Amino acid sequence: MTIELRHLRAFLAIADAGNVTRAAARLHVSQPALSRTLRQLEDHLGARLVDRSTHHLELTAEGHTFRDKATAALAAVETALDPKGLRSWPLRLGHTWAALGDHTIPLLRRWDETHPGTPLELLRIDDRTAGLTQGRVDAALLRGAVTSPGLRTEPLLSETRVVVMPADSPLAALPRVTLADLVDRPIAVNTVSGTTTTDLWPPGARPVATIEVTNTDEWLIVIAAGRALGVSTSATPSNHTHPALVYRPLADAPTVPVVLAWREGPGHPAVPDLVALAHEVLATGRA
Repeated sequence: MTIELRHLRAFLAIADAGNVTRAAARLHVSQPALSRTLRQLEDHLGARLVDRSTHHLELTAEGHTFRDKATAALAAVETALDPKGLRSWPLRLGHTWAALGDHTIPLLRRWDETHPGTPLELLRIDDRTAGLTQGRVDAALLRGAVTSPGLRTEPLLSETRVVVMPADSPLAALPRVTLADLVDRPIAVNTVSGTTTTDLWPPGARPVATIEVTNTDEWLIVIAAGRALGVSTSATPSNHTHPALVYRPLADAPTVPVVLAWREGPGHPAVPDLVALAHEVLATGRA
């Protein structure tokens, strides 16, 4: 049978709702009809997407993989059918925090000068790939290891690490900080898009506790309130200045790679131009 957009929407509604009955109500269809649509999709793919053996519906491993694919496919269709896209096709650039650091504004200005017919939209999205695997952006500036399948990456630069602390912290008196200086204090960890975990420290010499947050705003508030310290990269100070915060270099930690990522296969035709311009802006900034 032919798989249609309704099959993708049915599966995503079930995945989001965690329950066929709630998903059916959301889509204004009957529960038996929605179950049939899901079975049709699974038969076509030759894989079970949903584990129905528990009261709370769970996605299988194949279901988790297909969820990203279905989300990206629907986003692509919606972008293609957007009437505004007939007049211009914006290039959507995602980031989770700090974008390209001090090079962000030069990148945006140079793009506007050299590509006036293609708007470059910079979008902060609190997601491991800044919305890239979901089809919400065409390319993304990402930090750390990029392990999501189906993505291509172009290395841009490496950033040194810094410690973020309240202005009244005793460590603020130091010109630079070491990992050992931090072990007796809680560390704020962004579990969604952060680049720091306790694995940064040697085994047996790790921080006494962590406070988990899910985005940069929560991370900054926890640190400014004196509840924890944070570890970030050299791009953060210029993007998140605050009188209650102090940044100090972290002397003995590895650098963090910054890459430009995009999905494999057909995509926005201006992505190669963005890759080239990013390298040009970085080279100019280093000159």
